[in-house]
Amino acid sequence: MDVNLPDVKAEVEAAFARYEKALVTNDVDVLDELFWESPHTIRYGAGENLYGYEEIRAFRAGRSSKNLERILHRTVITTFGRDMATAMTLFEREGSRTGRQSQTWMRTPDGWKVVAAHVSVMAG
Repeated sequence: MDVNLPDVKAEVEAAFARYEKALVTNDVDVLDELFWESPHTIRYGAGENLYGYEEIRAFRAGRSSKNLERILHRTVITTFGRDMATAMTLFEREGSRTGRQSQTWMRTPDGWKVVAAHVSVMAG
């Protein structure tokens, strides 16, 4: 297993950066594009459990565009071979506790897609 091949890691870092920009600017089209369009895709959010691409898309369409700016810390992207990767990061929003985000990315014929995601906020 080749871990962190430089060209693959650069691709995932670019996809992750594109996701982050879309998240903080509420670019729903790009967010939808970056999730795998499958009933197998899962996103556990800070207050919701979403099963399948359609539930994730509906959540994004109805989510408030307020207070999305955040600062990332300790982002770790690890690639496994040429087709799988994880992205883990801590984030801070003004007036909120520290959050955690994890994503599993998969290379598809249409590019890198998030196949599983989890967002949580640390207690106290």
